[in-house]
Amino acid sequence: MITAMNGDDLRETAHSVAQELPGSELTRPFGPDWDVYKVRGKVFALLTRSAGPQMLTVKADPEDGEALRRQYADIAPGYHMNKRHWVTLTPGESISPGLVREVLTISYLLVVEGLPRARRPVDPAAYAEAAGLAG
Repeated sequence: MITAMNGDDLRETAHSVAQELPGSELTRPFGPDWDVYKVRGKVFALLTRSAGPQMLTVKADPEDGEALRRQYADIAPGYHMNKRHWVTLTPGESISPGLVREVLTISYLLVVEGLPRARRPVDPAAYAEAAGLAG
């Protein structure tokens, strides 16, 4: 049974996961209302900081993003981002800490895969396998 995540749970889980990822850097290029996580200068996650609605926006493969939006009521096209390549999670009954960890890690790996090999903090395939995401 999935317990509904509230906004604080979503923020805490997202921050915890993002900070564990090798080479992850927290920035605030859009002002105090947004936490932006980057790896080697490339964005992989955006998280609201304001008292308003909490949301986490992550990069997703277009087909996976479409499937996530169909499967989870609390996942929508990326807020203020390319709707094909980003999805936004909001607190709700369909969101779990495990799902937050999975989509954040996949977003990170998609960005790392796009980096030149010499700039990658990890081997994406090996990291995915170690995280249980390969296959």
